[in-house]
Amino acid sequence: VSAGNGCGHTLLTPHSGTLSSKNYPGTYPNHTMCCWQLQAPPGTSLLLAFGDVDLEPSEHCAQSSLLLADPQTGIAYGPYCRNSVPSAPLLVTNSSTVTVLFNSTSHRSGRGLLLSYATSQHPGTHYTQEHVRGGLDPRLTMCFSVYCPAGCKDIHGDIWGNPSQGYRDTSVLCKAAVHAGVIADELGGQVTLSREKGITLYESAFANGLRSKRGSLSEKRLVFHKVCCLLSPACDDVLEVVAFNASSWWHEVDVLGQDRAWVAEQAALSTTGHSWAAKPDAEAAWLELDLGTRRNVTGIITKGSSEQHDYYVMSYHISSSRDGKNWRPYRGSSGQEDKVFEGNADSQGEVSNTFIPPIVARYIR
Repeated sequence: VSAGNGCGHTLLTPHSGTLSSKNYPGTYPNHTMCCWQLQAPPGTSLLLAFGDVDLEPSEHCAQSSLLLADPQTGIAYGPYCRNSVPSAPLLVTNSSTVTVLFNSTSHRSGRGLLLSYATSQHPGTHYTQEHVRGGLDPRLTMCFSVYCPAGCKDIHGDIWGNPSQGYRDTSVLCKAAVHAGVIADELGGQVTLSREKGITLYESAFANGLRSKRGSLSEKRLVFHKVCCLLSPACDDVLEVVAFNASSWWHEVDVLGQDRAWVAEQAALSTTGHSWAAKPDAEAAWLELDLGTRRNVTGIITKGSSEQHDYYVMSYHISSSRDGKNWRPYRGSSGQEDKVFEGNADSQGEVSNTFIPPIVARYIR
């Protein structure tokens, strides 16, 4: 729970989360406060990572400060500001409840604060300032695992690259993991990756609601590994569609009087020219894919029709069925409401979205 007028980007879940002051990493505002109540499941304890604490210095941090308190034991940590920083980037508590209090008075400078937390249920958690704020710590070994808290998608920092190439090693690590589709931003999770030789050029891509940048040569790159790929190299295979079906299709007669049928079969990603389109006045239109048998579906790639036929889908829902009669809407890792996937912004580029958890079904709409 968070309260106050000084709260910035905040995502709190029982097992991990991310929180920041208002305007971070820009200068935090005058005369504000925010109070976050962190509550982990009983029997666990909280680990807090100080990604960034940059509050204008003052005697005893009286003007702007960060204070953490453990109400179960009465222990307080801080106050912290620029001249009184945490002694280590990771604070290990013995409590499942921690109150985080930030306040400011009049000041001129300071980025504010960025904190992340996880619970003791995640052994082997690696937290460094580099993981939360920037790229990769060069002291890490070739292949390693880190725990990324929930809420990394919207933290400050850039990523370069894409899931197929890998990512420039200066990319924000956990943000890149969301882009690569190895974790869901709503949950966070354990990430396995390796440091491999860098490449000349990293291509931009839009995936899982994030746009990566086009980047130049780097000495090293980050390559994320999905668990299923460690067990079976075939987990990223493109699934064959046995048949296409649709709620309707557009029968177009162009200005020259020529017929063009935007039928469901035109929806395959490899199709050249025009694609599938519903009737122009159709409501709740759907496209259906029959995979022939029940398959494990881990994601979807969409693209517009073509440059000549400038049509594309901007957003969509997914539903699935095992028998073609009973349909289940996809709600993602939160499980609360039907997930809206962010689609294309033009007719040329491909957009990837990952299903976390995967869908087991024969039919996809």
